Amino acid sequence: MKPFSCLAPSRAVLAPALASVLLILPLPAMGQDPGEDPDFAVQGEYIGEIDGESYGAHVVAEGDSKFAIRFYPGGLPGDGWRKTAPSRDGQGARKDGSVAFAAGEWEVKLDSGHRLAVRSQDKEEDAGVLSRIERKSPTLGRRPPEDALILFDGKNLDQWQDGARITEDGLLREGAASKPLFQTFQLHLEFRTPFQPKARGQGRGNSGFYAQGRYEVQILDSFGLAGLHNECGGIYTVAEPAVNMCFPPLSWQSYDIDFTPAQFEAGGKKTANARLTVRHNGVLIHEDVEVDHATTAAPLSEGPEPGPIYLQDHGNPVRFRNIWIVPKE
Repeated sequence: MKPFSCLAPSRAVLAPALASVLLILPLPAMGQDPGEDPDFAVQGEYIGEIDGESYGAHVVAEGDSKFAIRFYPGGLPGDGWRKTAPSRDGQGARKDGSVAFAAGEWEVKLDSGHRLAVRSQDKEEDAGVLSRIERKSPTLGRRPPEDALILFDGKNLDQWQDGARITEDGLLREGAASKPLFQTFQLHLEFRTPFQPKARGQGRGNSGFYAQGRYEVQILDSFGLAGLHNECGGIYTVAEPAVNMCFPPLSWQSYDIDFTPAQFEAGGKKTANARLTVRHNGVLIHEDVEVDHATTAAPLSEGPEPGPIYLQDHGNPVRFRNIWIVPKE
């Protein structure tokens, strides 16, 4: 990594903050064009009732017209579901123009209105119907306060080291390190993972946010997964998120992060570990979590010196926008 330099704060006017939005969609909003893949229109979040109980569901595209489905009693993660209420998982596929799933004793079919009709195998009537929705983070488009340093507003790369890249439509690409260096801070960041239905695990929309270039909050297309330390929102190798708040690929998502660096004596002995509080799409997923080491693949080792904001390049086209930071020291 090249040497860092500090720049004076700049100001920019950003789009107004958006309220949390819950939309019932007759057809899904496509966002960035995923090409001709019809599976993109099937994947997503669904809500409704089954046998009189509220349920949420995630449908995950896995490529070649195959899907995974996960039902959440009580509602969607972050909106009704409790981790103590086990999810119900199943598989589905497109055949003869329709999509059908099996989840335990439930048979599930997707109708032309993008609704999931759920029926028990031993009954003739539907047990319930779930409709497709699109959630938006309540902190999406959040304005920076007066004392914030604008790191990226889509206009230029003035606050980023050589090697940072911007797309034609004004988005920051993965693989960027800030010129300014930081100790304690509050940060807002928006990111979008790509639609890669055939990819799996760490190869599916992988990047990462590194505080000081040392401590990673994972960025990954973990939509519909369990929510582990190496999935979206996890503090890599340290702590899994309280709930997996990952939205479907190509959705804009937000991280709001409070960071306190590790403390060191004059002789170099560490006296206190770094700490992270993280909100993912407006939901608290880590509260003052102690991070006792620089995480895997960190560009910098632990030390008393300030460090940059680093957005990892893991070979996947992850995009960023509306990045600002409030230094506390």
